[in-house]
Amino acid sequence: MMTPTEPEWQRADPPLTTPWTDRVDPAAVLPEYPRPQLCRPEWLSLNGIWEYAGWPASPAEPRPVGYSEHILVPFSPESALSGIGRRDEVLWYRRLFEVPESWSGRRVLLHFGAVDQKAEVRVNNQSVVTHEGGYTAFSADITDALRASGPQEITVRAEDRTDIEPYPIGKQRNEPGGICYTPTSGIWQTVWIEPVPNERISSLEITSDLSGVSVFPQVTGGTEVELIVSPPNGDEVARVQSSAGARLRANLPEPHPWSPDDPFLYDITVRLLDAHGDVLDEVASYCGLRTVEIVPDVNGRPRIALNGRITFMHGPLDQGYWPDGGYTAPTDEALRFDLEKTKELGFNLVRKHVKVEPARWYYWADRLGLVVWQDMPSLVVSFAGPPGHAPDPLPEGQQRFEAELREMVAQLRNVTSIVAWVPFNEGWGEFDTARVAAFVKDLDPTRLVIANSGVNCCFSRPDTGAGDIYDDHTYVGPGEPHEGDHRALVDGEYGGLGLILEGHVWPGPPNAYEMTTDSAHLTRRYAQVSERLEGLVSGLGLSGAIYTQTTDVENEVNGLLTYDRRVQKLDFADAANHNRAVIARGSHPEVKSVAEPAGEASDSR
Repeated sequence: MMTPTEPEWQRADPPLTTPWTDRVDPAAVLPEYPRPQLCRPEWLSLNGIWEYAGWPASPAEPRPVGYSEHILVPFSPESALSGIGRRDEVLWYRRLFEVPESWSGRRVLLHFGAVDQKAEVRVNNQSVVTHEGGYTAFSADITDALRASGPQEITVRAEDRTDIEPYPIGKQRNEPGGICYTPTSGIWQTVWIEPVPNERISSLEITSDLSGVSVFPQVTGGTEVELIVSPPNGDEVARVQSSAGARLRANLPEPHPWSPDDPFLYDITVRLLDAHGDVLDEVASYCGLRTVEIVPDVNGRPRIALNGRITFMHGPLDQGYWPDGGYTAPTDEALRFDLEKTKELGFNLVRKHVKVEPARWYYWADRLGLVVWQDMPSLVVSFAGPPGHAPDPLPEGQQRFEAELREMVAQLRNVTSIVAWVPFNEGWGEFDTARVAAFVKDLDPTRLVIANSGVNCCFSRPDTGAGDIYDDHTYVGPGEPHEGDHRALVDGEYGGLGLILEGHVWPGPPNAYEMTTDSAHLTRRYAQVSERLEGLVSGLGLSGAIYTQTTDVENEVNGLLTYDRRVQKLDFADAANHNRAVIARGSHPEVKSVAEPAGEASDSR
């Protein structure tokens, strides 16, 4: 243990700091409510300074005795903000906490936003939950493990070998470089507890269309469930009730759709009632009214329609890495910043690339108005081999991939802004493409599926024709896909124009698909590429395009912003004008189709 004269935690020095690095308060780390679509008023964050011990998995390596270090949760030990600044494969965490006396008589739930890759959690030396997969949330009812009073002990043992074992890992690598990055191990999202009644609402499944919203509350006990819908800070516009375990449908008067131009969100309250009509549990949520589908344009070409209107979707590839926090943004303001800059650039879309973000990232996408294409983090693939598809992933890896894919879709299905799922990218860890695409569509038939983004390149297998969208990757591009089947055509990645700005570069050799000399040169080249894209939009009937990328990431210097988020690398106003012109060229105001209502209506009372 550290001596009393030494600080419990001290931030390591990152190669680059962000404007928020020095704003991280160990006493209030990411203090915002972590689950915006299932809110209760009482909760307690367990983020902050924990005791820590970590070491490599190799039996030849020395082990620490006891918890010899301190770590700032939820930053991974590889990150500077954790205070550790190294990679460990076996990670032990410990902290004490106290349950507020006002919670007496209720159950206490412990929640983890994400722990990479395997975790076992103990409370007062009783195992309460185990979990595999580094990108999805999990919880445990810890009530029976709690002491009657006084300090409670929580310990977490995590294992993470990154690319050694067959887990979904996205772009994490033990030896980062090029287009692969520093890994994230252990706890990397908020840890928190909340009190709940014995009879309670455990989850909500929310779907919507252009006339109303359907909510399926998963409940324990109770007799009836009630749904109340209201506009922001307004009086309720709908209230429906049904028996516990039933789906609730609220048709809304003068329904107000959600779109990137008008990100209108309704407030939702769901109550669990007893036989006398008394409230047993109540949660708050929100939703937007939105549909997405493939429709023919006037030339019969398949196009993406948002809310029944052909809408060109244009945005950046967003990888969600931070030079100070790794996978974890230093603050909620920082998390919001990248999305605000995306809006400022005139985009209406963001592609979340082989990573799953904390729930608050999706909350900000919903609030700010950006549609999202959500990737599934990929299984490991070697980038050193020749082009052509890699061998099938190990069966154990395939099973883990599908299990975590199922969890991801379930966890994010209430997010209004998500309009498409992307199970595979450029063939990385690809297997059974058509079956997996159908599996995702079965899990969520309300959204589009891009079976393999970049089906024309890299490790991709021969095109199966699966999914709703044919996705071309061409650098610098933009690409010119000509498939003539049922799928809409998109340039799922193009661009990659680089600029090196001294003082804002990660250690190591910088790379991009094409280097420019200065900001003015980058601005001109961006304009040229955008003008070519604008021509292809109408000529080919493209439905979307993704520019690489939002920010530099480690050795990649092809961002619109530097990795430290301190410099806009090109003229944002000029780029925004071009981006809006592309969207306008590919969008048509006429209504082509309106989706059927989601779910069955219950009796209104």
